[in-house]
Amino acid sequence: MNYRKLGKTNLMVSEIGFGGEWLERHPYEQSVELIKYASSKGINILDCWMADPKSRSIIGDGIKGNRENWFIQGHIGSTWKDGQYNRTRDMNYVVPAFEDLLERLQTDYIDLGMIHFVDSEEEWDQIQNSDFLKFIFEQKEKGTVKHIGMSSHNPKVAIKAALTDYIEMILFSINPAFDMLPPSEDINTLFADKFDENLKGIDPERALFYKTCEENNVGITVMKGYAGGRLFDASRSPFGTALTPVQCIHYALTRPAAASIVCGYDTKEQIDEALLYETAAEEEKDYASVIASAPLHSYKGQCTYCGHCKPCPVNIDIAMVNKYYDLAVMQNTVPDSIKSHYELLEHHASECIDCKACESRCPFEVAISQRMKKSAKLFGM
Repeated sequence: MNYRKLGKTNLMVSEIGFGGEWLERHPYEQSVELIKYASSKGINILDCWMADPKSRSIIGDGIKGNRENWFIQGHIGSTWKDGQYNRTRDMNYVVPAFEDLLERLQTDYIDLGMIHFVDSEEEWDQIQNSDFLKFIFEQKEKGTVKHIGMSSHNPKVAIKAALTDYIEMILFSINPAFDMLPPSEDINTLFADKFDENLKGIDPERALFYKTCEENNVGITVMKGYAGGRLFDASRSPFGTALTPVQCIHYALTRPAAASIVCGYDTKEQIDEALLYETAAEEEKDYASVIASAPLHSYKGQCTYCGHCKPCPVNIDIAMVNKYYDLAVMQNTVPDSIKSHYELLEHHASECIDCKACESRCPFEVAISQRMKKSAKLFGM
């Protein structure tokens, strides 16, 4: 298992994480064993947005005796009312739900205290200076919450969060289909039956979200990386063709600031299927060829950092150069953080010999040689 630093938290989280939302579907002991199995395979981050008692108790027994090896994303504002999930900021429900989370997980702290599910800009603004946020700050001060995060599906809201001085990481919905869509406060737009055929490449607001997180050292954990399994079915995929779990995982983990993808599992076999990513060959990770040859939509001319351009005869990491270039040109001056990351690369764009072998391999017909020239000029090396 590979591990990545999760932004400002400095936690080293497994690239493949555990999304716990399906635990209640199965017999109790079977789900407990699933969590233990994941841990034995090196998975160390688990997302618990669920408020139902069964899911929380399963997680508690699943991590029992092994708590120190897990990083828990525990959601604050996800409550259980009249036998149903309820998202609320009402402190009469928030406080008991958080206390219940700690009790059922059999722990006295949550590693990542998540402001649960904010997709509305109006709600984000309302949360500021609220009793709800004050409560989260109090838990951080007490050590009951080690780090503060947030979950969202709306890049406009997520950008606002990433620009604060207290949000350290964000749980965000990422896959190649969602990345084409413009921001929305309605999560249902992500699962529309059809996407507009005029959609081309990554939406600018989503690209800005990635840039903002990278620049401000705000880590990203990924949810909905499979789009609910829709991307595995050519008849339901907006691309008109199917992707594999490994390809979806690779797409998510090549986004700037992304540290881990939390996948949902019903079985040990599904965990093993996700873990194949860790040993997969480059051709197995290749989402780019699938998207580039798909009958619907297009990323043409846009670098997706897929790595198809390798190998470079002078060993330039072309995908990383392109990533830093894209992050840098989104504002008037090159951020010091991005410039520093670029300078740390072993080889720089100025070393390009203009052979254009990379361009012959690029599935999206990116003018790589020209981008190397622009990068060398922008970064001065």
